Amino acid sequence: MAKANINVKKCVGCGSCCNVCPVDAITMEKGKATIDKNKCIGCGACTSVCPFGAISFEK
Repeated sequence: MAKANINVKKCVGCGSCCNVCPVDAITMEKGKATIDKNKCIGCGACTSVCPFGAISFEK
């Protein structure tokens, strides 16, 4: 299953992704979003709300 990946260079720390993650896999650390790969279910909710295109899926 594909897991979400954060590009920290594009992430501005707005927190939009944290608010939509149904399993709380995304947290903020040092002003940037971080994804717990063990919790991520690959639903894509975070990618749909990130206005900066900082989240993608790895295969």
